[in-house]
This record gives sequence, C-alpha cells and structure tokens, in this order.
Amino acid sequence: MSTLLEIKSSVLRQVQVCPSFRRRMEEEPASANADPPEPTAAAWKPGDGVEFFSQMRLILKKGEGRQGLPCPEVLLCSSSPAPAEPVDPSRGLRALSQEEVDMLYEEALYTVLHRAGTMGPDQVDDEEALLSYLQQVFGTSPEEHAAAVERVKKAKAPTYALKVSVVRAKNLLAKDPNGFSDPYCMLGILPASGAMREPSPHKEQRFSFRKGSKRGGPLPAKCIQVTEVKSSTLNPVWKEHFLFEIEDVGTDQLHLDIWDHDDDVSLVEACRKLNEVIGLKGVSRYFKQIVKSARANGTAGPTEDHTDDFLGCLNIPVREVPVAGEDRWFKLEPRSSASRVQGDCQLVLKLITTQRDTNMSQRGRSGFLSYLLLLSRLLQFEHRAEEPNSSSWRGELSGPAATVLCLHGAQSNLSALQLAVLHWQVSSRHHQTRTLDYGYLLGLLEDLQAHWEEAGSLPQEQEEGLADSFSAFSEFGLQLLRQLRDYFPATNSTAVYRLELLLKCLGKLQLFQPSFEICPFETELNMDIAAALKRGNREWFDKLLNIQSPREQPGPQRLAGLVKLADTIYEDLQSCYGIYASLFHSIIKVDFFTLTFRQLERLVAEEAWVLTEELSPKMTLEVASGLFELYLTLADIQRFWSSIPGRDSRSLALDGIHAPFLPAVKLWLQVLRDQTKWRLQGAVDVDTLEPMDASSKHSSSAATASLCFSHIQELWACLAWPDTTQAQTLGTQLSQDLCEAALFYTELLRKKVDAQPGAAGEAVSEPLCVILNDVELLRKAAGQALRGLAWPEGAAGLEGTLPRPLLSCTQALDEDLQREARTVTAHLTSKMVGDVRKYVQHVSLSPDSIQNDEAVAPLLKYLDEKLALLNASLVKENLSRVLEALWELLLQAILQALGANRDVSADFYGRFHFTLEALVNFFHAEGQGLPLESLRDGSYKRLEEELRLHQCSTRECIEQYYLDKLKQRSLEHNRFGRLSVRCHYEAAEQRLAVEVLHAADLLPLDANGLSDPFVIVELGPPHLFPLVRSQRTQVKSRTLHPVYDELFYFSVPAEACRRRGACVLFTVMDHDWLSTNDFAGEAALGLGSVGGVARPQVGGSARAGQPVTLHLRRPRAQVRSALRMLEGRPNKEAQEFVKRLRELEKYMEADP
Repeated sequence: MSTLLEIKSSVLRQVQVCPSFRRRMEEEPASANADPPEPTAAAWKPGDGVEFFSQMRLILKKGEGRQGLPCPEVLLCSSSPAPAEPVDPSRGLRALSQEEVDMLYEEALYTVLHRAGTMGPDQVDDEEALLSYLQQVFGTSPEEHAAAVERVKKAKAPTYALKVSVVRAKNLLAKDPNGFSDPYCMLGILPASGAMREPSPHKEQRFSFRKGSKRGGPLPAKCIQVTEVKSSTLNPVWKEHFLFEIEDVGTDQLHLDIWDHDDDVSLVEACRKLNEVIGLKGVSRYFKQIVKSARANGTAGPTEDHTDDFLGCLNIPVREVPVAGEDRWFKLEPRSSASRVQGDCQLVLKLITTQRDTNMSQRGRSGFLSYLLLLSRLLQFEHRAEEPNSSSWRGELSGPAATVLCLHGAQSNLSALQLAVLHWQVSSRHHQTRTLDYGYLLGLLEDLQAHWEEAGSLPQEQEEGLADSFSAFSEFGLQLLRQLRDYFPATNSTAVYRLELLLKCLGKLQLFQPSFEICPFETELNMDIAAALKRGNREWFDKLLNIQSPREQPGPQRLAGLVKLADTIYEDLQSCYGIYASLFHSIIKVDFFTLTFRQLERLVAEEAWVLTEELSPKMTLEVASGLFELYLTLADIQRFWSSIPGRDSRSLALDGIHAPFLPAVKLWLQVLRDQTKWRLQGAVDVDTLEPMDASSKHSSSAATASLCFSHIQELWACLAWPDTTQAQTLGTQLSQDLCEAALFYTELLRKKVDAQPGAAGEAVSEPLCVILNDVELLRKAAGQALRGLAWPEGAAGLEGTLPRPLLSCTQALDEDLQREARTVTAHLTSKMVGDVRKYVQHVSLSPDSIQNDEAVAPLLKYLDEKLALLNASLVKENLSRVLEALWELLLQAILQALGANRDVSADFYGRFHFTLEALVNFFHAEGQGLPLESLRDGSYKRLEEELRLHQCSTRECIEQYYLDKLKQRSLEHNRFGRLSVRCHYEAAEQRLAVEVLHAADLLPLDANGLSDPFVIVELGPPHLFPLVRSQRTQVKSRTLHPVYDELFYFSVPAEACRRRGACVLFTVMDHDWLSTNDFAGEAALGLGSVGGVARPQVGGSARAGQPVTLHLRRPRAQVRSALRMLEGRPNKEAQEFVKRLRELEKYMEADP
C-alpha cells in the first residue's frame, strides 16, 4: 500500500484569502428577499422595518452625492440646447417708415451700380446677382425693382477719390557717403499713357512743395504731393495720408517716386518748377522732367550738381485697387533699365466717393447712418433664413450681403473703427430681438476693442450711440443674470458655455468704461452684476418657498416642502461652486459663490428656526422623521461651507441650528432601534439558512443585517452632531442599541436552527455552516459599524482612537460574537466526535504488523472528505475556527487513547507519534492551513511530552520530573511568596551546604490570616542520592515573613551533583497541630549552578556565595505529566517514587 506520509489536504491547499465581507452593497440581493419599494402582506408583516429602512436608504443616497467638493464634469450631465432667452422686438432699432425704406433701397442700388475697384475672391462680382439679392431683401416686385434701377441709373455718377496712406519703406538704396539716404516721396495721379486731357478751365493753382504743406487739408486731386524728408535712414517711416480726386476710375493711375534729398537748393528748385505747372499736361511734363533727371543719374552739367537722387517708383492703376481697400507692400520699380533701385514701400489704398446723387445724401444722412440702417436690414433678412428657435447663429452673411456692405462701407469712407462700432450696435440690438451666438458678439467686441486702441475716439454723436448700445446690452445681460438658473442651468453644458461668453461680453464692456467721455454706466458694472445676482437669488428662493413650503400652510405640512427646499438649495450651492463661481470670479471678479451661499444660507436658516420653534410642542414620529431629514441637509450645507478652501471666517446663520433638532433626533434614534429589530426579525423569518448564491456563503438575513448596520454607520457620519457632550450621549446610546440588535439577531438564528429538524447521521450540517458564516459576517459588519460611530472627544481625545465607552462596547460585542462563533463551531464539530474517536481507536487497535501509514490512512481520508465539505461551506475565518476545534478534538481523542492503554509496547507509542506528525502536516497543508505555531502549542505539547515520556526509562522519567520543576517559572511572582537561600559545595568534606535564610510574603493559610511555616529541604532525583534523607527547618509561628538562618549539610559526591536533573528542592509547609500540614509552595535550585560543584573553591569561607531568592510556586501540568507516566509503570522504583509524592500531594491544593 502506498505511503500516506505525503498526504496533504487537497482541500486545505485551495484555501485562499477571502475578500472582506464588509463591502458596499447598493441593494440587497434578490435571493435575500430584497426590500421591495412597498412591503407586501404576503412577505412582510406590518412594522417589519422594510419601509423605514427604504426611506433611510433614500436619505443616505442623498448624502452620498454630498461627499467632497463638486466636480464640474459630474454636474454638467446634459449637452442639450440651452433654454431660449427672452426676446423683445421693441428693444431693437426703430422701425423705418416706407419713405425711409425706399431711400435705403435707392442707396443700396446706387452703391451696387456705381461700384469701383477690384472685387475680392469672396465677393460677388455679378451686378445682376447683387441687384436680385437687394430685390429679395426689400421685397419689391419685378416692376418696382426695374423702375428703381432705372431711376438710379439716370442719377449722376458719384465723385471718386483715392485715399493714400504712405506708411513706410524698407531696404532702400544708400545714396549718401555715410551709407544712408534722406528719403522722401512725391506722389500724384497720372492719366493713362497717351491720353490727352483738356487744361483745367479754373484759375492756375500754385502748389507749395514745402514740408508739412499737406497739413493744411487735402490738396486738390490733380496736385503732386510730397512727404517729409526722413534723414539718414534706409527704412523710413512716414505714416502720412493724402486724398486725390479721380476723374476716370478706369484709366487713372497713382504714381509715386522716392527720392534721396541732397540739399535745400534742389528742394527749392523742385518747388519752383511745381509752381509753374499749369493743368494736367504740366504735371505730366514735370514727371517727364523727373525721369530725365533720374536717367542722368547725377552726370548732368554743373548747374545740376545738386539734383536729388532717384530711389524708386510705383505705378498703380486705380481700377486695380480692391473694393475693400488694401494695405500691402509694393516692390519699388526703376524708371529705366539704367536705374538701380531696391526696397519696398507700404501703402494703404482705399477708393471712396465724395459726392453721391441719392436722396439720403441730399437730405444730409451720413454714410454712417445709412450703413447702420442697411446692415440692420440685411441682418434681419439673413437671420430669418435660419431656424426659428436657433440661438447659435454667428452672423454669417451671404456673399451678396457681404459684398453690398463692403461696397457701401468703402464708398462711404467709413473707418475700421466705425465699421466695428456699426456691426456691434446693430448686432447687439438685433440679439435682444432674436438671439445670436454670444461668441459672435464677443468677437465683435474684441474687434471693436482692437480698433478703438488704434483710433481712440469717435465723433460725439457716434460715441453716444455706442454708449447707448452698451447700456442696452448690459441691461439685457443683467436681466438674464437675475434669472441665471432658468436661462443658464448648471447641468447644461451648452447653457454654461453661453453664460461664459455672456460674462466675457460684459467684461469687455467694463474695459470701455474709462474710455468714454459720456459714461454709459452709472456705477461699476461688476457692482450692478452683484446686485442683479442678489436680487435673482432672492426671487428664486421666494418662488421655491411659495411652491414647496408656503407660509400659510400648517407646520407639519410645511415640513416636507422645507426638506425639499433645503435639498434644492444644497444642490444649487454645489452648482454655484462647481460651475458658476469660477466663471464669475475669473471673468468679472465677482465672488458669486460667497455672495450666494451667505444669502441662501441665511434665508433657509430663518425658515428652519421658525418652523422648529413651531413644531417642537407637536413632536410626533412623522414630525421627528421630517425634522431629522431636514437637519441632515442643513448639516450638509454647513459642512459644505467648511470644506471650501479660502472661505471667510464670519459665522453662519446656521451655527447652533442643531439645538432645536435634538428632541427630534433622540426620538428618531429610538425608532431606529425598534425598526432595526423588526427588520432583523423579518429577515430571519424568511431566511432559509441557505447560501444566497454561488459567490457567497452566508444567508440572506446576514446580508440584511450587514446592510442595516452599514446604514446606521453612514447615518451617524451624516449626522455629525457638533456638540461633543450631546454627541457622546447619542453615540453611546446608538452603539448600545446596535450591540443589542446584533445579539438579538444571533438569538434569532439560534432559535431558527433549533426549530429545524436535523439530518440523521449528517456529520457536517449545512445550516450550521451558514449560521457560522452569518455570525462572522455580523461580527465584521457590527465591528466596522461601531468603529464608525466614533464621536469627537474634544481636546482630551486622541485622534484615531475610539472613545472609551465605544471601545468597551465594541470589545464586549466582539467577545460575545466570538463566543457565539465558538459555540456554533463546537456544535458543528461535536457531530464529528464519534467518528474521530472511532478512527483514532482504529489506530490504537491496529496490530504491530500493519505499517503506520496504513493504520492512519482511514483517519486522514475521513478528515479529507469532511474538510472538503467544510471548505465549500465556510469562509476562511470560520474554516480556521473549525480546523482549530477539530485539531483540539483529535489531540484529546489521542490523549484518551493513550490513557486507556497502559503497559503497552514502545511500538504503540511510536505509531501514535507517527500519527501526530502526519496530522500536523495534514492540518498545516504546506502553509495553506493552520500555522505550525498554533498546531504545536497547548494540548500538542502535552501529547508530545507524554509520547516522549512513554518511550523513556523510569529513571529518565524521574529526572524529567525534576527538570520540569527547574524549568518552571512563576507567572505571578508575589502570589506564593519568596524564599532566600544560599548553597555551596565543600569539596574537602565532600558535602553540600544548604542555608535557609528567610522567606517573605507567604500565603496566609490559617484562620488568623497568618501561617506557621517551615521548610523541607531535600535532594533529587532519589536515584542520584539514595542515602540522603530530607531535612527540615524549625516552625516559625504566626508569621508570613519567617527568618530561619539554618544551615544543613548533605554528604554527597560532586559527580552526583553534576548529573542531569540534580537539584535541591525546597518545600514550604504550614504546620497545623490538629490536622494535616498545608502546602504553601515549592522552589527548586539546580546543583550545577552551585559554587564548588563545577570546580572546587579555593580559599573560600564556609559560607561563601551570594544569597539566592527563589519564587515559590505550585506544580504545573508539565510537571504532573511525568508523574502520570510513572504511575502507569509497574516497577518498584516508579511506584516508590510515586508513593512519596502522593504523600506530599495530600497537603497540596489544586493549582488555581
């Protein structure tokens, strides 16, 4: 038969560390008869706690979302379109009369028909398409449209002019010896090459060519104009502006020369020649003279030594100037192939009209106003094509609309700043009648700001119009901010983004405030925003109060509404902090969260104070439940403020609000105690004592109990009672109630299992295993819940430690539940006692011819089968308990088998020694079972000692008896007293000197509270000192601290004193005259440590050596085990030794 020495429990090897059963359970499992929303009569009796805990779970779920500061990503849970903002047609630009509409129509047609310049790639160059578009915009019939176009064509063409800004040049050619030049520009309008013009009929004009002559106003269009001279530079900056009349847009061209100025003579000569110019032909002739001079390149005769040097020129046809104007660098050109030039010149060109034959122009309507009206008309038309409820239109104009506006703005000579002002004015007004995208409005403001910084001012009338638009838009924005929660809900990411853009628009308006001579705002805009927010907060609160908790209702009816109101306010404060606060603070520097929190917290506190005062005399269970829930929300509001970093230190209106809620909380906690018991009772009633599912080993009622305790712990954390003294009272009572409920549950389980019929012959009961798992789960859940009930102990309490009452309660409950677990474990293992004894008896009765492994095989097979069932049914902690109990059961069974078999062979004890080691390996299971330390402790040591002693001779057992006495240590040094002695060996006389000095703190063994002690001195073991008799001191009457100072001699060889176990034994007795003496204690001193035994003393006195203090004790179990071994030995030496000890034991009391 194969050996079983290597048998390891295949079951125990699979035992892994189980996860903690204390985990967050959102809902009780369905298999555990989970709480239904409403209890049914079939499953739950009235008042079984289901409805109560369902309500409490809702309260806890509400608190779960209030842990920590809110996260914007969690709050922004919707990306649906933002709510529609209010619009008012009356807030737009005033409506035009039919006559004004007709004049505007004419103005637009005139702009298109007399367009000049080059169209851009994004512009519409089709005249018919533009005219057709305008017909759609103004809604005219084909006949009316054709008639209007014909009238405009008959009108006088506009007068054109070219605006030229000479900005700068770069990389010019160096003409002076110093490596630089002194450049200046001459520019004018030239007719097309070869075109003949009639002289001007007007009086000859004289032109000054002096520096700065241009400042007297724009010169006549046919003049040649000159810039200032910039000395010693190759990169001059002029930034000078000129205006030239254009007679023929299609053929005229701008000519510009750049010269290096040499001295005043050449400049005066140029001016003289310019003054002689008559008509356009003269101008042309003068340019030709300049060309000729340039071709000479300084090589002319002596009369031309001081002619300026040519640096480059430009020829730009007017018709090539873009409609919208252009700002670009032009590369300088030579006048001939002989000229050497380099560099570029930056020009800003714009083609405008100065006279327009339209009704609006004739009536003095400026181009600024006509553009405003035209833009408004086009914007309304373009937006009408979008979706009716769309608020995301960004003002994207169609090609025809953008072209018409570009033409009109250029022809009306509107600056970039004016165009930016016009687009903002029209769009901001239009936004108040039909919502636009705030990103579009913000872009208009940014564009306006950029041009404002460049130009810096407007005509007063236009600035006033801009100021009015700012005021109207800020008023509109403040109206929206008053209803912030309606139009910009914090859960809607689209709406929040619109709010951010609106605030940025308002922030831009603040930047313009110091720039206006006529200020559009009476106060600082951010102050107006703060005032609007405060007003909006109050209106929102009053609206909610009137809906949810009207003041005219009775107090109990108002309570439920006030709870909802407080919850709504908490959620709103979360939104304010998580969403709104950062926007308001970063953009317009308004502390919106503090402003809102202080205001709403004060308002809800006022309502709570009033209501609690009204309801205190009417305290009922329903009222207490409502007040309890209300307090939890108010406490959450306070904690929310405390968690805000950088908050101000001013007190809150909610400070001290807990005081009026205390009676309601006490009543509610009493109800919680009763409801918990009812809930547990109902759970046990429907429990089948079967595992809930394959992944768990406890039953449904344990899951319910664990969940109840978890809810209680979480509820206490939410309560967080601020008053330390009151918190201690509430927490102590709640912890006691929880302990009571836990023990109540174990009692219910015990009754439940007792009522079930047991399976006959079943060694492992599944219900018992389930109950054991239930108790373990309950122990963990209750322990964690109790540790979670800690309350602040003030300055005296240590952080991280439980208050003393709670610690005591926790420890007591843990001990009770551990005891209950041990009871169930004992009940479970008791069913295996008979089988275990049977298989141990099989080992003891096996004949010597059978191998040890065969003898122990049935026992190990039985254990393997039963532990497989236990492993499948128990959690790890309980499996360890059962293993420990089963291990103790096996050890006791083997001890009984040893006690029942006396005078057997050594092979018998060797077989049980083999069995013991096989069981150790089995239960250890290569580290997966019980640890070796626990396996080889307690009863194991006793069993191993007995097995070892059974294999020893009689004298070895006697020696072991004395060795055990020497090893014994007193656990309580002062219990039996102390004895002082002094020993030494006199080698010359071959005798051992033992001096008994004194004793102290002996046990009072007489009725008078004293003793009459004496000391018996003897040497052992007896076979080492066969001829030595024991000696005794005198009796010291009535004392617990006797002094003897008596010396005793024992004639013994030194070799005997050095033997194993050799010792001197001191036995202290209490002398009684009328009865037997009483045993007071004993102590042993090994002779190997006595001076003179190991080596003889030289020159020592008769009483050499230091006194030794021995602690008296009673014989322990390990000493008595050797005695029991000797009792079973039939030889004479063992029996005589036992007889002597029995005589002494008559005086000994049982070891406590």
